[in-house]
Amino acid sequence: MNEPFMLDLDTYLKRLGYSSAPPPTLATLGELQLRHSAEFPFETLSTMLHAPVHVDPPRVQDKLLRQGRGGYCFELNQLFLLLLQALGFEARGLTGRVVMGGPEDAQTARTHMLVLVTIEGVRYIADVGFGGMVPTGPLLLDSEAQQTTPHEPYRLSLADGTYTLRALVTGSWRAMYLFDLQAVAEIDYTVGSWYVSTHPDSPFLGQLVAARTGHRLRKTLNNGSFAIHRLGEPSERVQLRDVDAVLELLRDEFSIQVPEHPELRATIERLIASE
Repeated sequence: MNEPFMLDLDTYLKRLGYSSAPPPTLATLGELQLRHSAEFPFETLSTMLHAPVHVDPPRVQDKLLRQGRGGYCFELNQLFLLLLQALGFEARGLTGRVVMGGPEDAQTARTHMLVLVTIEGVRYIADVGFGGMVPTGPLLLDSEAQQTTPHEPYRLSLADGTYTLRALVTGSWRAMYLFDLQAVAEIDYTVGSWYVSTHPDSPFLGQLVAARTGHRLRKTLNNGSFAIHRLGEPSERVQLRDVDAVLELLRDEFSIQVPEHPELRATIERLIASE
């Protein structure tokens, strides 16, 4: 029989800069979300190496809190959800369909996880796992007005029971993902993660993607292409040409402890050579 999962709350909070548990308020939620996206990077090293991605809480916690790694939405948002619940928030997971970069009416799979949080009867969306466009503040669910975050503005719209999240990027509103409020079971995360980590159509399979936020900036890595996007300024871009430069950047810019793997260097070399 499996032992019940115990969240290492003290270690988690210390990583986020807290010496004690903060109260379950809207201000706390906003600060947690902002700190989380800066501390725990989005990264796809496992799927790049065609390695299994486990989304059960004990292994997600070990990867993020002890191995010096980040992860993708089913890892980052699942542990974040457990953190919120441990702090006394009323919160549950949702799943979404990513449409960023494609038509809004595309029938994509449910390959994204986000969190619904209710505070004093008011519902908010929180998300710490949407890569280079992760919202860095909670978003009021029942409003279609433009909403500010520490980074880009976002807005939500509702049609036929489905919400669409859009972000204002370089002057235009771009759809990120669609979601609804249906109940989600643990198996839904397992199936969604399995699709993302194994299906030939997954954008992360065999690819290196990393993202992290900072004060008024975002850092992104796509194979060998590194960019720093500063609010209100032109993006800075660098094309990395050797494996050591990529590994150094993963360590220094994203604080990722790169795992040892026999195919690691060869895989990264192939990816940067193909660009």
